Amino acid sequence: MNVINRAKNMILTPKTEWDVVAAENTPPAQVTTGYVVPLAGAYAIAGFLGLALLGSLFGGLAGIGIAFGIAVYTFVMAIVAVFVLGFIIDALAPTFGGTKDFNQAFKAAAYSHTALWVFGLLTIIPLLGHLAAFIGALYGIFLLYLGLPRLMRVPQEKSVPYVVVIIICAIVIGVVVSIVGNLFGLSAGMGVGRHFGGAASSVVVASNNAKLDAFAKKMEEANRKMEAAQKSGDAGAQAEAAMAALGTAMSGGKGVDPVSIDQLKPFVPEQLAGLPRTDLQTERSGVKGLMSAKAEAKYGSGDRHVRLEIVDTGGAAGLMSVAMWAGVQGEREDSHHREVTRKEGSRLVHEEQDKQNGSSKYLVVLNERFMVSADGRGVDLATLRSAVNGVNLAGLEALK
Repeated sequence: MNVINRAKNMILTPKTEWDVVAAENTPPAQVTTGYVVPLAGAYAIAGFLGLALLGSLFGGLAGIGIAFGIAVYTFVMAIVAVFVLGFIIDALAPTFGGTKDFNQAFKAAAYSHTALWVFGLLTIIPLLGHLAAFIGALYGIFLLYLGLPRLMRVPQEKSVPYVVVIIICAIVIGVVVSIVGNLFGLSAGMGVGRHFGGAASSVVVASNNAKLDAFAKKMEEANRKMEAAQKSGDAGAQAEAAMAALGTAMSGGKGVDPVSIDQLKPFVPEQLAGLPRTDLQTERSGVKGLMSAKAEAKYGSGDRHVRLEIVDTGGAAGLMSVAMWAGVQGEREDSHHREVTRKEGSRLVHEEQDKQNGSSKYLVVLNERFMVSADGRGVDLATLRSAVNGVNLAGLEALK
């Protein structure tokens, strides 16, 4: 398979090229190494060069470490997006009269990203590149519309709702991925998540065969449940099984359930940074397989205010693994803002300071799962840091 010819044909003559793709018996591994990796890698490198070397022409030069972290995150998420989008395409095919075939679904996911990656090469010129990538993402939706009926044997009259449902699923996942990326200053690298919906999971981060085997077994189990639900004809059961399978993919096969609200409450102190607590809100929400729990408290007196958040990312814990793996340590500072990301043992720490309005933020990630953060006004960063470290972090790490 010639990468350049395939990419050119997918953009210029997609109808005939999809017919060629449908007839090929190319396994996912070959498509990944021979097509996804070269194009996604080129896209990530272009973004790195634009952000690190030419960004000063368009609003500020990013540090090399930060830019590299963003490039790695972009590359990883691009590859993972193809796998998860392929799973969604395959899982939903029978619902729209199609045929389940993961090899075909994977090809549909991979080749429909072509325009995003090719147009995204212009991210070497930051402002122009983001517009080009957005246009590429829109064209990618059109490529999906053309390719799905051919590869998944979906009736033409059902191809539109099929594409719409897939894009909605991808956008929902992309929102989660973007939130995780934002926590570590990696939002600039969320090309897939921001432009195409960015379905993602942490399966790629599984670095040994044991983890990959465990993930595969969980996905097989989720797939069997979906097939059983489809045979039952129960729409509610089908929806529940689909969301559970989606949660399994998103969590990298971990299937983590967040702790209960009552378990989080004891970690919220009555006083923080010398300020009394004025409000406490707790929430445990999400869908099956993708639940999270949060306790949020507000503290204040006079013109000093602090907000504390303790979050168990639960089903999104796999994404936290990706963020921590890709979140290269770095520091950037100008006359208005200072931002630092660093590792402290097994913990990841992120600090922000706004030099103009006096606001600060301090965040620490525990066990690639729990996030404890404090932000406030009228309270310096050192005080916030001391306040967060005064929370029973070891106790949180010990929770299961």
